[in-house]
Amino acid sequence: MTEPANKTVLITGAGGGLGQHMVRQFRAAGAKLILTDITDRALRAVVDDAGDDLVIAVAADLAAEDGCNAVAELCRSQGVVPDILVNNAGLGVAGRLDHIPGDLWETLMQLNLLAPMRLCNLFLPGMIERGSGHIVNISSLAGWVGSHGLSAYCASKFGLRGFGESLAADLEGTGVHVTNVYPCFSQTAILDSPQYGYEQRRTVPAYLISDPADVVARVIKGVRRNRTHVFPDKYARSIHLVTRFAPWLVPLLNRRMQAQSIEAGNEADVPGK
Repeated sequence: MTEPANKTVLITGAGGGLGQHMVRQFRAAGAKLILTDITDRALRAVVDDAGDDLVIAVAADLAAEDGCNAVAELCRSQGVVPDILVNNAGLGVAGRLDHIPGDLWETLMQLNLLAPMRLCNLFLPGMIERGSGHIVNISSLAGWVGSHGLSAYCASKFGLRGFGESLAADLEGTGVHVTNVYPCFSQTAILDSPQYGYEQRRTVPAYLISDPADVVARVIKGVRRNRTHVFPDKYARSIHLVTRFAPWLVPLLNRRMQAQSIEAGNEADVPGK
């Protein structure tokens, strides 16, 4: 059991939709906080939310190796090894791979997959030496199901899922645990990710969108129970069961969701909607 109370929690992407709720809920659980995001502006609001429980706040571009190193070096300079590392920072993009600018999907891979690997590489030795720690990887349902227009995003989240599963096996007996989290769509800025190659914008149907506060509550519950896999909303849980027990349904569900996304996008373009 990993109890957040009196633990130091490092949250990446702290200024984002999920990150802001993580700051509030981990603080409410009694944790001290290390916060990072790409700009000081992104951090400003959550620094206030962290209050006296803030240990370190640092702006860093984690898509670059130097950004990850800067966070780790600042922690070292303060004599801090996080008890819980939450790899939450990420970005999304939609469209067929050859329609997306190459530098954009490469940045996506750097931030969504390589940054968690780099941060784990930097902080794991201290956790293992101490004999305790917890890694939380915010993957996605897109780490289980390949979806139309999300090849780059799915590649990053499938990779993060595999990394977390393997890391959990490697760390057995060390006192360090791993939790992978697979939300479906949540009400965060990632819903407004750029789209390329579509004649009309796709919009996620409202019934598929969860409350990020509920997602984070499930994350903390999973951490407390040392769960390796957490499906934090009912659609994630349902679709995961379909992939396991009725995989032949997945293409049908994908086509249905695409049709609903186009319909929702059309409705969003209608004045007054």
